[in-house]
Amino acid sequence: MIFIVVIAFLASLALTGLLRRYALAASLLDEPNHRSSHTVPTPRGGGVAIVLVFLLGSLVLWQLNLMQTHHFIALFGAGAWIAIIGFIDDHQHIPARWRLLAHFVGAAWGLFWLGDLPSLPLFGFSLDLGWLGTLLVTLYLVWLLNLYNFMDGIDGLASLEAITVATGGVLLSVLASHTTGLNELFLLLIAAVAGFLVWNFPPAKIFMGDAGSGFLGISLGLFSLLSAQLNAQLFWSWLILLAVFIVDATWTLARRFLQREKVYEAHRSHAYQHASRHYGSHKTVSLAVTAINLGWLLPMALLVGLGYLNGLLGVLIAYLPLLLLAIHFKAGIKE
Repeated sequence: MIFIVVIAFLASLALTGLLRRYALAASLLDEPNHRSSHTVPTPRGGGVAIVLVFLLGSLVLWQLNLMQTHHFIALFGAGAWIAIIGFIDDHQHIPARWRLLAHFVGAAWGLFWLGDLPSLPLFGFSLDLGWLGTLLVTLYLVWLLNLYNFMDGIDGLASLEAITVATGGVLLSVLASHTTGLNELFLLLIAAVAGFLVWNFPPAKIFMGDAGSGFLGISLGLFSLLSAQLNAQLFWSWLILLAVFIVDATWTLARRFLQREKVYEAHRSHAYQHASRHYGSHKTVSLAVTAINLGWLLPMALLVGLGYLNGLLGVLIAYLPLLLLAIHFKAGIKE
């Protein structure tokens, strides 16, 4: 597994460099505008390296019997489909309604192959919502892949989020469920994203693009469900690990909706975008989010996963200061 991780990192590093050269030669650049957070034209589409390395790596894990077949089909099929939709949208705009329909198709595919969803532990009770639960989880996956796209707006942020969340997944898998069944997948994703991060760390030399951000969103969402199948309590822990992105994107969308703005249009009113302009630095905000993930959310997720704290209560405690930060940085309010 160490060999696979090292190869995945080096492959992602090299492939991202090649994609950057191609983007420069083909003039595939993100040009600065009033809705963007960058100030110089920057190549885009580097997230394709993450997608290709992870998908090929998962194929290797499956061939080595380190990954169950239905897990492989769920992750490979949903991830590849969402990445293809994002790639097309990066190069040729897809209308929002058709893009959203495609997202539901990808989420449904993943859920179908994962199989039965576990009952959710809630204050000592086991909550099984049946078909309603399946609908809610589908919405959860679609929202997660879209909010990941929304939150990929400054250098390094989406990459560092994926690495820290997946790292939390490894620790939860080892300490809470006492199994390594998913660790190989988490480590593979960390390696693939780390290779890309070398190029994406502030100041970014290439951007991820919708193909990469949507892929990470659906993959992390499916990871949370895979963990919950082993230990239902871990679903609460994953909601905590993803809290920065969930709180910022959800609060921002709600504010914009109440202000009767077109929520599907690009903007730069997220809390992290306001913060990056306030501090004049992408690096400061991306590293601050990483510190929050590791110093606040990871310990809370572990307390919940180990059974020392009720899941729903842990989510509320973890989310409250993040909501206050989102309000403080005027998430959802125009400049």
